[in-house]
Amino acid sequence: MTIIHSVEDLKAIYGIVAEPSFVKVTPALTAEYRLMIEASPFMALATVGPEGMDCSPRGDKGGVVRVQDDKTVLLPDWRGNNRIDSLLNIVRDPRVALMFLVPGSNTTMRVNGTAVVSIDPALLDSFEMDGKHPRTVTVVTIDEVYFQCARALIRSELWNAENFVDPASLPTPGTLMKAAKADFDKDTYDREWPEKAAKTMW
Repeated sequence: MTIIHSVEDLKAIYGIVAEPSFVKVTPALTAEYRLMIEASPFMALATVGPEGMDCSPRGDKGGVVRVQDDKTVLLPDWRGNNRIDSLLNIVRDPRVALMFLVPGSNTTMRVNGTAVVSIDPALLDSFEMDGKHPRTVTVVTIDEVYFQCARALIRSELWNAENFVDPASLPTPGTLMKAAKADFDKDTYDREWPEKAAKTMW
């Protein structure tokens, strides 16, 4: 296996960066970038901490984040598994990267910046959903924002329903758990999880 060990060698392979790749990067949200992010119900949140990196899915109906202003987006932390890997990283290293997907669009939005974890009562109350509130809100300050080239989504045909995988052909969550722990009760887990999730969505 031939491995590249220098930045110079790597850049020599890929050549010059096209001008649009730089022009599209802005230090704050433009009106158009805001429209794209507000249309996104799903994103991946990447963080880094002493134990390593983490990339976690985030989703919410009506928009996964709230845009506070052109430099700030707010991410409520709804019910999950309580591992809080992302939040643990943020309180120790504020660097974050966000990638937003918009169903049906091949344009992906990227945000790099820093974040803090807030428990401000008024902020938590402002995200009320079905009488419930997030336990924390991640406040992201934008350093740079840009859209990603559409080639990856075009190549993958991500939104093409003809390519959707039949869930019945995939391992169930319980089966995945049993593969990690041989004596895990996968049947009970799979039977009870849908109702449990429905009751603890927010």
